[in-house]
Amino acid sequence: MSIGNANSPEDDRPSDGDGPSIGRALKQARIRAGLTVDEVSTTTRVRIPIVHAIEQDDFTRCGGDVYARGHIRTLARAVGLDPTGLIEQFDAAHGGRPAPTPAAPLFEAERIRPERQRPNWTAAMVAAIVAVIGFVGFTVFSGEGDGTKRPVAEGSASPQPAPKQTGKVIRPPAPTPPKPTAEPSDSAIAQAPKDLVTVVMTAVGGESWISAKDHNGRLLFDGMLEEGDSKTFTDKKSVDLVLGDAGSVKLFVNGEEIKDEFQPGQVERLTYTKDDPREDAPQAG
Repeated sequence: MSIGNANSPEDDRPSDGDGPSIGRALKQARIRAGLTVDEVSTTTRVRIPIVHAIEQDDFTRCGGDVYARGHIRTLARAVGLDPTGLIEQFDAAHGGRPAPTPAAPLFEAERIRPERQRPNWTAAMVAAIVAVIGFVGFTVFSGEGDGTKRPVAEGSASPQPAPKQTGKVIRPPAPTPPKPTAEPSDSAIAQAPKDLVTVVMTAVGGESWISAKDHNGRLLFDGMLEEGDSKTFTDKKSVDLVLGDAGSVKLFVNGEEIKDEFQPGQVERLTYTKDDPREDAPQAG
């Protein structure tokens, strides 16, 4: 026979009122329903020791009056009893049901309670920097506007007063004379080596773009020859020239001036060797 199926001496214990106690009523109903404590515990999920304690009218193992009421209601429904009378009997024996706490004031207090915030050090630092910059800017601009004199750093130029107006007439400076046209020296032309091709060119009528290469095609010069400037090129075999404005260039080849009458703006391609200038060979290419 399972535990609780037979009446025990505890069933004869006196009740608190006219009827049986809460525990005795639950136990008798369980026995009439043909249920064991294990089956009631499995059905209600109330642990077996707590079921035994409630049937003995010991509610200390429930964890409080609220849980005790819940267990009584659950066990009563499991054994086929109306829990209302049992709950009223429990409240009468344990000081009555506590007044319910209004939900609205509780939630209101939770909502009104300010949340503790951590100090925002980043915002404080930014505010301090802005305040310092504003103070410095205010000091600088206010110092410039009040007309006060400021010390001049050592070694810096002190502001000079404007010159007084006099009756003298200030004449503009005389114009700079034009740059004299450079001419290759006679000694440089006379000293041209006989075993090399020597080409000397001078810009005399304005600037001219020129290009010069040796007999291997290696670039000797490529650029603008300003008026009055000279360039000298030498090679063992030949010098190839391109003149962008041949009319503005005076040429000396191997110590002798080339007398060709090039026109202003005329582009010329020329090649000179050690044997140039020759009267029977063409000068321009």
